[in-house]
Order: sequence, then structure tokens, then C-alpha cells
Amino acid sequence: MPSLTELLFALGVGDAVVGVTRYCTDPPARVATVAKVGGTKNPDLDAIAALRPDLVVMNAEENRREDFAALSASGFAVLVTEPKTVDDGIRLIASLGAAVGRGELGAYLAAAQQAGVAAVRAATYRRCGVSYFCPIWRKPWMAFNADTYAHDVLRVAGGRNALADRRERYPVVTLEEVAATAPEVVLLPDEPYHFADRDLPALAPLATTPALRHGAVRFVDGKALSWYGLRIADAVGTFARIFAARRPCGDRTVTRAADRFA
Repeated sequence: MPSLTELLFALGVGDAVVGVTRYCTDPPARVATVAKVGGTKNPDLDAIAALRPDLVVMNAEENRREDFAALSASGFAVLVTEPKTVDDGIRLIASLGAAVGRGELGAYLAAAQQAGVAAVRAATYRRCGVSYFCPIWRKPWMAFNADTYAHDVLRVAGGRNALADRRERYPVVTLEEVAATAPEVVLLPDEPYHFADRDLPALAPLATTPALRHGAVRFVDGKALSWYGLRIADAVGTFARIFAARRPCGDRTVTRAADRFA
């Protein structure tokens, strides 16, 4: 899990990281020299076993249950993470720190993230939620519902998910369905699907929505939506600025407070 790898290095145990997935990219110079053990959905279990790790850190959403079972059956200690909210992500910093013998540092880093998020919450609590559409894939178009980490990041930042009530966590949608929700902002992340200028013409079915009528289409950092750890406060601050610029709802303190995260 890329964000967990990044967090382990931030906790000062990078030298003890013996294997990562091929999707783990940060910190670049450090991760480049670490053994790659496959992907999140298709790990090389034999390669992992050969590395003889003291702890395997997994994620309930990204990793498969059968791989967890196989590693556990082989006698490896496995820590499974499943943050679905900003607060979960902050708690994970402290709990992972404790698990790798860096409890004091983990608690300190978690407190710093909590303080940053609290500042954003203080700036946005009076705001009207700004309705948004944030696809994570195209062909088919996919988004996320309220039971996801990305949703909570944007909720804390002052956003209102136009697809929050969908039954599936990552629903397939049509742009005609999205248009009916009249989103005020469209957010286009660069991962897992890398949205770019080439994709803008495909948004034509949203032409009558407030987002497109007011030019409120923003390319955003996908890591800010899905990587927890030390990116949390910066992420919610970034999205708070986007939403505040779109509709401050008469509360001028929102924009000024969000500017602290520029």
C-alpha cells in the first residue's frame, strides 16, 4: 500500500522496510532500492516469505483476504489497516508508529495532522456544503459513495458528495445521472485514472450543470484523495480552498482560514 510505505519511512523505520509493492513510489530515492513483491492485488507471496519480515502491513480494501490468510497461516505477523475517515487516517499514524516501535513519534505526527485538520474544520463549519462530482475512473465512469476515505476528506473540506447515497462504495455512473444532481464543482484526479485535458470533451453531458457553466472543473492530486498519513492536513486544506473559491456562502472567514494552507 503506497501511503503505508510512505508513512513507515516518515516514522523513521525505512531501513527496516524489506519489501514494497510496485505501486509504492514515495519517498522515491529510498523506495527505489527496496525489493518489489508484486502488486496490491497480486503479491508474490513466495518473495514476501523469502524476505522473512517481522511484520506485514496490509490494507483491507487494497489487499485480498486470501493473501492475508496465506501470510497469517505461514506464521507472519500481519497488521491490517482500514481507514475510512480522516480521523481513522490520523489514528493510523499513531497506531502504526506504536506497532513499529515509534510510538512517541507516531503520536507526535498524528497530533500535528489533527491540529491541521482542526484548523480546516474551524474554517468550514459554517459553510454550506458545495456539491461536487469526483470521478475516479472513465470507461466506465466511476465515483465513490459516503463509505469511503475520499468522501470524508472532501466532507471535512466542505464538500457535499453528489453520489454519497449510492449503495456501492465505488458506483458505476452515467454522466446523465450526474447531471441530474447539478454538481457545483467537478474534481478530476490524476489517479487511479489520470484525468487530463484530453478528457474534458467527454464532460459534455454536464454542460448545463453549475460546475461547467461557471468553469468550476479542477484537476487535482489523486494522492490527496486516497493517501492518508502525513498528507491528510494538506489534502483537506487544498480542497477547502477549492470549495471556498466556488461558494463561500457568505462566510468570508472560510477563504481567509483556508489560505493558511496555501
